[in-house]
Parts: sequence; structure tokens; C-alpha cells
Amino acid sequence: MNQKNIQAGTLQQKMEQTQSLSPQQVMVARLTEMSVEALKGRIENECQENPWLEKADNLPDHDPESEPYDYDGGQPSDEQADYKAEDDYSSEDDIPDYLLRPTGGTRQAENIEWADTQTFYDRLKEQAGEFDLTDKQQRIMDYLIGSLEDSGMLAKPILQIADELEIYQGIPATPEEVEEVLHVIWQFDPPGIGARSMQECLLIQIARKEQGETRRLMDTVIRHFYDEFIKKHWDVIQQQMQLSTTQMGMLQHELLRLNPRPGSALGESMAHATNQITPDFIVDTDTDGNITMTLNEGDLPQVVVSQEAVDKVEAYEASRDTLSRSAMEDLQFTREYVTRGQVFVKALQQRRDSMVRTMQAIIRLQRDYFLDGDEMSLHPMRLEDVSQQTGLDISTVSRVCTSKYVQTAYGTIPLKWFFSSSVKKNGGEVSVKKVKAVIQDMLDNEDKRRPYSDEQLSAMLQAKGYDVARRTVAKYRESIGYPVARLRKEHL
Repeated sequence: MNQKNIQAGTLQQKMEQTQSLSPQQVMVARLTEMSVEALKGRIENECQENPWLEKADNLPDHDPESEPYDYDGGQPSDEQADYKAEDDYSSEDDIPDYLLRPTGGTRQAENIEWADTQTFYDRLKEQAGEFDLTDKQQRIMDYLIGSLEDSGMLAKPILQIADELEIYQGIPATPEEVEEVLHVIWQFDPPGIGARSMQECLLIQIARKEQGETRRLMDTVIRHFYDEFIKKHWDVIQQQMQLSTTQMGMLQHELLRLNPRPGSALGESMAHATNQITPDFIVDTDTDGNITMTLNEGDLPQVVVSQEAVDKVEAYEASRDTLSRSAMEDLQFTREYVTRGQVFVKALQQRRDSMVRTMQAIIRLQRDYFLDGDEMSLHPMRLEDVSQQTGLDISTVSRVCTSKYVQTAYGTIPLKWFFSSSVKKNGGEVSVKKVKAVIQDMLDNEDKRRPYSDEQLSAMLQAKGYDVARRTVAKYRESIGYPVARLRKEHL
């Protein structure tokens, strides 16, 4: 019986498929997320720590691999289509020499002030580091932060985020686990970040205030008289809560100090620093419709593994059987740092490859915008679309687009700005950004004495062929900074 139990026990094995990242992949992921200035510091540190990694100051100025990439028809050329990353080859021996060459030497943007500037997402991730999170919670946190809108609000339902985490990131997470991490974000500054509605945003801010009668009254108004608050029916609130005129005046003053768009607190500070952003790409267009893209690596030093060290390792290996103990120790030390240097140089090149391929795909997908600079020309584009164009994993595309900017004839733009979901129009699809632009144009030209309601805006969009419901119109209207019709009305 015992033997049978043992045999039965050996058959009850749980099979799991897990993905283990190699040191090379981990390094590539970390380098890909870095800005130009952060990468420069990382290279400097690596050169100081590795005695056999050196700056190649004497390399020739002309590097064929750093030539600009031309787009003549929005489709990749044969040469671009054959361009492969290191992971696409079966072994290191199959990797072409040009992929193993030192990086750098690309064209530098002109008249750009080099400075280390944190983005909205950088600042939130920095705050995430102050909390004791598990690896899984940290990955959920990163995805949640990346899902926030510029206003700081979380528009996606928790269940949808849980599905996306499992489908796109390979992270099986329950809605409860996502909710738990979201509550951590609610502790970030400025208060209200990560809220799923305007009401929740204001309640989060109120909960961060000192306990007392004022906080209790504010919570009551937003929780139980939210509609009256939105419509500014202060007299109704005062009557229902049985407040004195003095109490109502003080309460109104405190309520109006709440910020319905907490993300703007970070966004505005970033806007003042736009002239200090280091663009990672430079895209030029001409009157003939040609688009040229250059990867901007600024004054990044080119690094190589010392040929002297490589020759030394080869010489040692050739006479390995006759080496003394000290020579063997020297061999191990030299080989360790040579290997480390080679991994670092390859990771830099793979980062460069991922950056170029991603930007190429964005230009192909948003070619119309790069030609005319009109936001209405933007097409719906998701991470999956760029992933399919490049053959890169969605997580890699996401890393490339995090905190990266492109310098165009129409300004320096974050890559994340080019991404948006779609809205149906006359059987096809258009970018949400285009719909928002149409709504903004309607609101800018409305009769301020009779402003359009959300129902009217929805009907007007339907007449133009856009399939947008009233609630969706309200969400888009809020996201572009316009209040409800009653608050837009001008009394002449």
C-alpha cells in the first residue's frame, strides 16, 4: 500500500510554464527604459567598474549603420524588412558583425538644451519605490501607471486591466489584486491620482486632509450631494445639510480648492520644462513627402571591449594546460569582465535596434500626421499594432515608448501621445484624438448663451458619422478640460 501511495504521489506532478529572463534580456529591458541622459550616466558607471570596457574615441566618424532612415511610401524597404534583432538569430555565431559593433555616432539634435527631465510617469514610478511591493505588485503597478490618462484618472475598468495584464503581460492577476495596488497609487502625490471617476478623485483628496469637522462636511457633500455640487446648487446643499451661511461659505471655499485633474499638477510643471527635454528621435519631412528619421543618441560615448583583453583571453585559452595558478586567476578575472563588457555592448546595440524599429513603425502607422502635423490625421494605434509591425514583444514596445520623445517640425512630442483607441465612423475607425478634436471645435464655436449639452454633442457627432454615446462624450469633454454646459453658459 505504501509503495502504491508513493507511486501515485510521483504521478501527481504540477506542470507550469514559466519564462525566465536571461541576464542579457534583463539588461536590455533596463537600458531600453532609460532616457538618453540616464543612459549616458549608466555607460559612464559601467566604464568605471569594468577595466576592460573603454570608450572608442578613435572610431571613424562615418558609420553606415547610423545613416538616417528614409520613408518614401510608408512601407518598410527590403533592407528594413530584413533588419533583425539579436534574438532573431539561432546563435551568437549567426549574428552579423554590424550588430556587435560599438553603439553611438548618430546625428545629434540641434539647438537642444540637454537636461535630465522627469516625466509624469517617471515621478509616479519614483513614488512607487517608496512602498514595499512584491515583484508581482510592482509589475501591476507599472501597468496601472502606464494606463493613467494625462489628467491622472484611470479610465479603464479594473476587470479590463486584469484581463490585459494576463493577455499582454503574462501576469495572472485577479481584480482584487489590481484593486489593492490601485489603493497604493491613491497614496501618491498629488492626491487624487488613480481615481476612476471625478467623485472618487475628490473623495481621495478629502481623505488625505486632517480629520475634523471640515473634512467630515466635505466628505458628506461629495458622497451624498455630488450632483448638487457639480451643478453648484449651494443653496440646496446648505438647506439639506442645515448649515449656517458662515459654515456654507467656508465649506464652499474648501471644496472649490479640490483639483478635478490632479495629473495637471505634474503635467504643467513638465510643460514648463519642454525646452529641456532631450528628444530620442529626430524626424524631418520635406515638401516631396519624404520622411527621414534619425536616432538621437546625443553625445553618448561609444564603447568597446578592449582588444588587448580579448587577445589576452585567447592567448591564455590556447595554453590553458600549462598555466600557473596566478595565470589561471588572471584568466578568470579577465574573462569575467570581458564577457560582462560584451553583454553590455550587445545590450546597447539591441536597445538601439528596438528603438529604431519602434519609431519606424510609428512613422509608418502615423505617416499622415508626420506629413501635415494635423492632429485630425492621427490614426487609431495601440501597442499591439506597433508590436505586429516590428515583431517586438508588446512589453518591449512599451519600454521604448516610456519617457521617450521625438523632435518633429511640429514640436517635441512624447511617443505615448501617438497612441489612442478607436471610435467607429461610417463603418470604419478613427482615432479618439480625432473625435476629441471635433468636440473641442464644436465647443469653441458654440453659442456661449446656449452651450451644447452632452446629448446635443452626441447627436451632432452621430450626424457626422461618429458612433459616440452621450456618456462617452461626457468623458471626452472632461478629458479636454471643458465643464458641463451649465458652467459654460455666459450670462450677458
